[in-house]
Amino acid sequence: MAENAMDELLRWIISVDRRLILLEYMRKHTVANASEIAHESNRSIQNISHALKELEDVGLIECLTPTKTTWKKYMLTDKGKMVMDKMEGKYF
Repeated sequence: MAENAMDELLRWIISVDRRLILLEYMRKHTVANASEIAHESNRSIQNISHALKELEDVGLIECLTPTKTTWKKYMLTDKGKMVMDKMEGKYF
């Protein structure tokens, strides 16, 4: 990933705290779902679900259970791991 693209993506992530909350959770857990993240972060499931969709749309996470309508599970993609590495020590 080009440095400019990475910087733009990092700015996009940190511009909304729910994205940071989600990535912070993903840093500690291999697999996650909206309910678990919402419970731990004291956010609504809808707020976290929105963040999951945003991060999935840019390729940072992937849904492991796409055919399910509820209790979907997510994990970081290789791109997401690369972004997390870049954020380590700077934003976390």
